[in-house]
Order: sequence, then C-alpha cells, then structure tokens
Amino acid sequence: MRFRHPDGSTVHLAYCTNVHPAENLDGVRAQLRDHCEPVRRRLGRDRLGIGLWLAKDAARALTNDPSALRSLRSELEHRGLEVVTLNGFPYVGFGAQEVKYRVYTPDWTDPERLAHTTDLARLLAALLPDDVTEGTISTLPIAWRTPFADDPTAAGTAQKALVTLAQRLDALAELTGKSIRIGLEPEPGCTVETTADAIAPLTGVGHDRIGICVDTCHLATSFEDPDSALDALDAAGVHVAKAQLSAALHAEHPHLPEVRSALGAFAEPRFLHQTRTLTAAGLRGTDDLDEAVSGGALPDSTPWRSHFHVPLHAPPAPPLTSTLPVLRSALTRLVGGPQPLTRHLEVETYTWQALPAGLRPRTRSQLADGIAAELTLARDLLTDLGLKELP
Repeated sequence: MRFRHPDGSTVHLAYCTNVHPAENLDGVRAQLRDHCEPVRRRLGRDRLGIGLWLAKDAARALTNDPSALRSLRSELEHRGLEVVTLNGFPYVGFGAQEVKYRVYTPDWTDPERLAHTTDLARLLAALLPDDVTEGTISTLPIAWRTPFADDPTAAGTAQKALVTLAQRLDALAELTGKSIRIGLEPEPGCTVETTADAIAPLTGVGHDRIGICVDTCHLATSFEDPDSALDALDAAGVHVAKAQLSAALHAEHPHLPEVRSALGAFAEPRFLHQTRTLTAAGLRGTDDLDEAVSGGALPDSTPWRSHFHVPLHAPPAPPLTSTLPVLRSALTRLVGGPQPLTRHLEVETYTWQALPAGLRPRTRSQLADGIAAELTLARDLLTDLGLKELP
C-alpha cells in the first residue's frame, strides 16, 4: 500500500510474511498464493506491499538461480504484490516448535550473517518495483547479549562486518541504481536493546546505509518514550531505515492474581517474550514471560510489558491491554511531521499462532481477515495524519 505524504514523497506500508514462515522457495510461493493475495483481495486493493522474509535456503536458491528470481518477481506482479522491504532478522527455523534464543544466530560476529544479508540486499535490488529505487532490510541488533558481552573482540568484529556491508551496498547501488539500506532492530535482551544502545555502534560504522529499524513493540517493552528516542537518533545523525508497527502486551497491575493468570495464558513455548518493568531504580527484566509470572523475578509494583506482538486491532481482554498508544505516538513522529523520518512501514504481528488458544485464527481465512484488519487500522492512522492513500 502506498501513501502520498504532504511533502510529496511516497510512504510504503506492508505486512511482514514471517507470520507465514517458510524455509524454502516453494514455501515462499505458497505464502503468496495462500495468504498474501487473499489479504490484498480483502482490502480491495490492486496492489499490496509485503515485507518478505526469505530464510537461508530460500535466499540461497534465488541467489543461485537468476531464472527463479525472475520468476518470483513475475509472480509478485501477477498477484498484485510488491516488495520494498525485507525482514532479514530470522535466519532459519522461524516456524519451528521452539524458536526462543535460536532466532539470534548467526549474529554479526559470524561471517554467515554478513553473507546472508549481502544476498538479501542483492535480491531486494532485483525485486524492487520499476518505479522504486530505495529498499530496506531489518536485521539482528548485532547479537544476543551473551556470550557477546564476555568476548572483548566481539564488538570490533561486528563493526567490521557492518562496515564491509556498507561498502557492498555502495557497490550495489553503483551497479544497479538501487539504494538498499539496513536497519538494526533494537530488541530487549540484545546487545542493542534500546534505540539509545544503537547510537554508539551506528555512529562507529559511520555510513548512512546502516541505520535503525524502530519496532514499536520493542520500543514500548523497554518503556522508551518515542519522542525522546527519535530526538536522540536525529541528534546523533542516525537515520530510521524502516519502522515495524507492532504492539506489546501491557499489564498495569501485575501484583494482582487475576493479572498474573491472564499473563500466564500468553506464556508459550515457541518465542521468547522478554518482560520489563520500569522502577525508580531503572529498567528491570526477565528473558521470558514465564519467569516473570511464576515467581519474584520482577518487582510487581509498577506496570509490566512483554515482548509479545499482539494484533494491532484487537488488544487482549481486561485486565490486560496493548501498547497501541505507543505505536500511535511513534507513528505521529515518524510520518506526521513536515517530512517523514522513514518511508517504509511494516506491520509485523508474527505471533498469531502463538496467541492463547481461544484467540488464535483457526483457518487461513480467519488469519487473512485479521491481517487485513491490522492493515486497515494502520491505513486509518496514516490518513488521520494527513497522508493520502494511493491506488
């Protein structure tokens, strides 16, 4: 979906296909047929943006076979789909029964992360619509905090890899005329947990092709104020490559038994749900939601937020809610000013099948309805900010 900003530029809205995990190229094609095109039809649009997730094997197949890449591009056009952004964070196995900490490997100290991201950049340059010259890729925020923090060489190795990537992106732009930017995506528990944590490594790279991806669920989980966070990035000269529109789980009164019980229903075995609370002494947290609800690991006199991407249009029932207000505030700052801070927006609710059983979609049709409803909400937020939806 495309929108005209009041400054005349085009803002793109997509939804991320990591909600339909596929490990190979056949699986990606099935996503387009079984999920993405039905969502587009529900929205009544001739064109729908998707934030494509290409796992290792799918990316490698496209890299090694130019005819397969041309065929995928043709299929996207045939189904009324367009790609201006990729999710390069998960590498493999995102649809496994247990993902948890594995999603953070390989990290930016591993040459395979650089190789994979380089492949993604080349593929995105080939998949961009003819009238689009800029693409973006979100990626791992360098590494999970351990064992990275204990390795004195890790930070230097990761920074060298990012500098190499920036050089490759320069060469790609010169060769293709397509500018691809990368956004580190701060996430609780990682070495870059907050937007503030991103400033030093990104200014150290010293290249405008490497910036930040602002995920509004992660922003909220860490209790960051959107205006302060974006002000600091701007002052440091760190650009926002893309933003992921998502909402976290919020519990206002975690000391109450009924609230603990409601939170416990969201503790599940597939994904990591880092949980945080902001106290007078600072931010406190656990790596997963079950650690928080099962004992005294977190103070419970202040609200809790958990890294669980809940559907934008359907916050959980009381006594819980979502951090949609943080998303609204961030979006206002990102695209509501005289010029947009980013032109690539992506709805990223990958946890539909991890929701409590009574809230999960039971059919493909129900899932498509839910994703279409999220995109409709995002569209309404954008038009309320003065953007005009384009055909």
